[in-house]
Amino acid sequence: MNQLANTWQQLFVNVNIATMTQGGTSYAVIEDGAIAVSDGKIVWLGNKQNLPEYDACQLTIIDGQGKWLTPGLIDCHTHIVYGGHRAKEFEMRLQGASYEDIANNGGGIVSTVKATRAASEDELYVSAYQRLSALHKEGVTSIEIKSGYGLDLDTEIKMLKVANRLSENLPVTVSKTFLGAHALPLEYKDDADGYITLVTEQMIPEIARQNLADAVDVFCEGIGFSYAQTERVFQAAKAHNIRVKVHAEQLSDLGGTELAAKYNALSSDHLEFLSTAGVNAMQSSGMVAVLLPGAFYFLRETKLPPIDLLRENNVRIAIATDANPGSSPINSIQLMLNMACTLFRLTPTEALAGVTCNAARALGIDDKVGELSVGMDADIALWDIEQPAQLCYQFGVNPLVALYKQGKKVI
Repeated sequence: MNQLANTWQQLFVNVNIATMTQGGTSYAVIEDGAIAVSDGKIVWLGNKQNLPEYDACQLTIIDGQGKWLTPGLIDCHTHIVYGGHRAKEFEMRLQGASYEDIANNGGGIVSTVKATRAASEDELYVSAYQRLSALHKEGVTSIEIKSGYGLDLDTEIKMLKVANRLSENLPVTVSKTFLGAHALPLEYKDDADGYITLVTEQMIPEIARQNLADAVDVFCEGIGFSYAQTERVFQAAKAHNIRVKVHAEQLSDLGGTELAAKYNALSSDHLEFLSTAGVNAMQSSGMVAVLLPGAFYFLRETKLPPIDLLRENNVRIAIATDANPGSSPINSIQLMLNMACTLFRLTPTEALAGVTCNAARALGIDDKVGELSVGMDADIALWDIEQPAQLCYQFGVNPLVALYKQGKKVI
């Protein structure tokens, strides 16, 4: 018997595999494949006919019965920890108010800040658990959770601690992002520079000291923070060895993406107004473009991100829910797959890459998850489908049969 096979603990057989090892250019399919797992890692992968000899009595065999395996899905941009809701603002928008009108009149992010500050850590945990559980049941094994509804040190820390608790109580890897520069709190309404000083000189140093964040994000926008203020946050993050990301070019083009590229950002997110210069900067720096069809849909936007330009420049495209109370109260990664195709005209291959390999790169965890290959974590989803495009084609009937996190069956 093959010496390597002696160490196998699990073996998936009678499966078709979308390995997602080609960055969205193809599913990289292995038909009638097999995957061997040991100590939570993939240790062999290939066509079943090439399997080395193994002792079936010494390992667990999972018979996929001709179904499909993909990597566990990744939601790389969410705001699922928050208090309250904003259904009233939804109604206001339907009556004609714009996102900017609501924000400029004390609604929007600031209203969620009030509710989040008032909520206890346990209350935030219970509501966020429900949201994450819904995503997990659709195949999500890794997620990013941003803070940004505290806008003071204590509440931002409270949110990040809730994100930690979620990772401890659900089998989902949680990447935590500090988004203190999300909006101006009321106490700094006329002093944006003063608030950025608080973020850079107090919040980031303390969050770094407690090791609470994997990345730092900024909302670089007319209703958020300026180019110069964004750079101050990036400089503080760099000083504390924390990677950066940016919310940019959602409502206008302030050059936030180009700035982020100078700081080797992981991603730029939203991007409806992204310029050619911004695309070129992303291509040069290897940044991922994170597109958020849920916000595009919910806000009834009409300007599409420059999809063709991103493709032409080989910028990797990720897709995420942007799950949040104001502009995308949607906790379904499967719906995002459909919306990415129907609203943004992505191919099903691109959409699936957007919630697997490219989403992993947007979080800086693509050395562990996001594709099925030897050495990667055995985060594996088993789907009752006949071809991968079905994951984008139909919404409302969940085809997930089983979900494995580092080789352990969790659904």
